[in-house]
Amino acid sequence: MAETLKLALAQLDPHIGAVEANLAGIRRARAEAARLGADLLVTPEFSIGGYPPEDLVRKPAFVAACEEAIAALAADTVDGGPGVVVGGPWREDGKLYNAAFLLDGGAIVARRAKHELPNYGVFDDKRVFDQGPLAGPVSFRGFRLGLMICEDWWLPTVAETLAESGAEVLLSINGSPFEVEKQEHRIQLALSRVVETGLGFVFCAQVAGQDELVFEGASFVLNPDRSLAVQLPFFEERLALTEWQRRDGRLVCTPGEIAAEPPRLEQIYRSMMLGLADYVRKNRFPGVILGLSGGIDSALSAAVAADALGPARVRAVMLPSPYTGAESLEDALECARRLAIGCDSIPISPAMGAFQSMLAPVFDGRQADATEENIQARARGITLMALSNKFGDMLLTTGNKSEMSVGYATLYGDMCGGYSVLKDVYKTTVFALARWRNEKVPPHSLSSARSPIPERIITKPPSAELKPNQTDQDTLPPYDVLDAILEGLIEGEQSVDALVARGFDRPTVLRVWRMLDRAEYKRRQAPPGVKITSRAFGRDRRYPITNGFTDLIF
Repeated sequence: MAETLKLALAQLDPHIGAVEANLAGIRRARAEAARLGADLLVTPEFSIGGYPPEDLVRKPAFVAACEEAIAALAADTVDGGPGVVVGGPWREDGKLYNAAFLLDGGAIVARRAKHELPNYGVFDDKRVFDQGPLAGPVSFRGFRLGLMICEDWWLPTVAETLAESGAEVLLSINGSPFEVEKQEHRIQLALSRVVETGLGFVFCAQVAGQDELVFEGASFVLNPDRSLAVQLPFFEERLALTEWQRRDGRLVCTPGEIAAEPPRLEQIYRSMMLGLADYVRKNRFPGVILGLSGGIDSALSAAVAADALGPARVRAVMLPSPYTGAESLEDALECARRLAIGCDSIPISPAMGAFQSMLAPVFDGRQADATEENIQARARGITLMALSNKFGDMLLTTGNKSEMSVGYATLYGDMCGGYSVLKDVYKTTVFALARWRNEKVPPHSLSSARSPIPERIITKPPSAELKPNQTDQDTLPPYDVLDAILEGLIEGEQSVDALVARGFDRPTVLRVWRMLDRAEYKRRQAPPGVKITSRAFGRDRRYPITNGFTDLIF
């Protein structure tokens, strides 16, 4: 009986729906695993088709393409090289499963279907997949492997079943989305499974951006004694060889690489880089374009874009109105210079005049109000979309979570665009990220810019500059107060009374709550953006637009 098992963990970046490209990536990983002397290559959840596939799995042609690719990969293993654990769809008896396939010796030697189907937050596996049965371990070259798929290890049932039926190690393939500082929670849950079963645990994850979701990788191995044996890097594709030996009847992993977990702000920044880079690459945009106002949101968005895509693929446009301050234009130009990105200037005064003349007959006798402010924002949106259409670059929106929460944004104006890196980032965190980026160049940045955001952009009062001497705080509470209340209402689902009990002023809480409630229709029309928190707008937090539930929370 073999006493040593060499597992290669492949932290891959699959492209949903690009089955042939995913197959090619797994083949490259298998070739590298063979070079390292691996017995088995382990890939992430649904790695052949990309995760989460959502309703794509309802297309028989997609499922058939995945099946053909898995069969082709199985045929590769006839060469006697590493076996492969690959994730993909499994059709049988009219049911469709999210499955792990064990490939070896030129064949599919075992299948295991996902038993625990998540149906919360961003997940709706129960809607598209059938529940797999509880099953025992699979045999591979003299070892008994307890295959699990993501949610299977978040609850104890599957691990207990595998341990009781003779598994020697728990091996989980995963599509677990990023949330800031989530890794510690994962490790604590994995430790629970180790303690309950007495078995070592393998967490193999993907590293990818997929629409709103980011997957940070950070694959790890825990030994039966609960020690961390391996930790792969965050936000990087990586293949690592782990070596397991039988000791006292248990499989134990030889300690290997322990990559450090990045600090909180670095995690957020790099998740935004990865989300944007993969969105642009996988949707085949040549680059991005954004409005650069001289404010902190657009400056930070531009920095993320330059770091993620390289300065040559980022185009900035200043869109001054009569209310735009000279300092704002100076700051925007300086930011573009430091980032080495192109920057054009297109004044919107002619468009404002055209709309004023066009609407004058029907607006006659009415005072100017937010309507005229919104016209400015929409003139900018039309201009930026025209440039995006003409040159093919994706328009990057620059609004943050604080603004989106309370509706401090203009539909078809500054909300125009294809993607937002700040959508789930509160304004106070925007300031912190700007200071962090001025002090650090993130790993794997395609920009060498140092201190890219001028200090005046960070320190001056935020303003939409849609009327004379305007600041955000004319309309909103101070951002430190606003964000704390919003976190309570959104992430905490706390009531007004609960927030007042925490020390917040009741009228302020009520005002914020009403703005949050009334802005749902805007958020429903917002572009996708990187999920950072546990309650991102869109996939996580889905409230009805037409909603009569108002006074009962008091």
